[in-house]
Amino acid sequence: MSTLHTTTPTPRRTALTGWLAVVSVMLAIFSIVTTEILPIGLLTSIGADFTISDGMAGLMMTMPGLIAAVAAPVVTVATARIDRRLMLCLFMFLLLLANVLVAAAPEYWVVLVSRVLVGVTIGGFWSIAAGLAERLVPADSVTKANAVIFSSVPLGSVLGVPSGTLLGGIAGWRTTFVVVGVLTAVVSAMLVAFLPALPARQVTRPALLGALLRRGDIRFALLATFLIVLAHFGAYTYVTPFLEQVTLAGPGVVTILLLSYGAAGILGNFLGGAWIMRRPRATFAAAAALIAGATLLLPGPGRWGFGALALLVVWGVGYGAVPVCSQAWFAKAAPDAPEAAAVLFTASFQATLSLGALAGGIVVDHGSPSTVMTLGGVTAALVIAAVWAHRAQSRTSPDR
Repeated sequence: MSTLHTTTPTPRRTALTGWLAVVSVMLAIFSIVTTEILPIGLLTSIGADFTISDGMAGLMMTMPGLIAAVAAPVVTVATARIDRRLMLCLFMFLLLLANVLVAAAPEYWVVLVSRVLVGVTIGGFWSIAAGLAERLVPADSVTKANAVIFSSVPLGSVLGVPSGTLLGGIAGWRTTFVVVGVLTAVVSAMLVAFLPALPARQVTRPALLGALLRRGDIRFALLATFLIVLAHFGAYTYVTPFLEQVTLAGPGVVTILLLSYGAAGILGNFLGGAWIMRRPRATFAAAAALIAGATLLLPGPGRWGFGALALLVVWGVGYGAVPVCSQAWFAKAAPDAPEAAAVLFTASFQATLSLGALAGGIVVDHGSPSTVMTLGGVTAALVIAAVWAHRAQSRTSPDR
């Protein structure tokens, strides 16, 4: 396991320039997350245009995750010696190209090709950006900067998906992707303007990734991430069909419900960021419990508008904490190799996202949206058992 330390001096940067870089990275991830999960709100519209089933339309969620899971280690290792600033800007260009391509797609297979580009962007950008805060701001601001960067995930839900759903209903789903493409172009310019040079400080090699996989805390992080992401995306990918078919909500109500979910997700993100360092297991278990409770109850009280609203808020708080909790566990397990830990975080997160979307699509096509919610709740409950088992095996508990 070897490392490469650069001798290039780091230019002196002010607090303002550091935080401008953090905000630029946050907006870039917001663009990526919005592009990735936008089909959730537009699933039925896109499916109707191409005359495909909801499950087949769910491939728009499956495809990027599968590609990202492969791209995270492959692209990161292949470009390990290249300045990270250059790579981040390149990935944003690919995202811009993907949005243009899907907006102009004449056939569904072209949409799937565009989602391949989204997957490469996710795998490469997340692997670098997930551990970038410590290179942009002083050490005492890293936790806060991480919370800001990861707030982009629930922001994609609170602003991206509902706004995209609303715009798609007014001007068509293709217009939504055009608008996101424009946003991507603006964010690309911000990255060029505000990111400092980021020469490689450590070369991520396959041997290093293999060594990390032998660590117990890494294996726990992989298991917990697998279960919670499988539960969430197996259910949430098909929340729009559920709200339309079970809650009988119209397009406007669906937008309000998704907006409420996303707003709750922002709260969950900052609560998770505040608690994860003090009580890591308890925070992860609490997030899983909220998701499990909400999805298990949705087929019942979720048949009515107010019930669906309350449960989606609970779900949003729970899932809002998940990305920052998961990334914190990977970082805690490998403080000596932050980029390699970020690669494992990204690969496991995205592979499971795609698996969840695929499994949920099969259940929807052969069962019902309510069944998907129930299975998601059962899977989320398994995270609590995994956390309990990990605590029981550990002699020195960090939960103090």
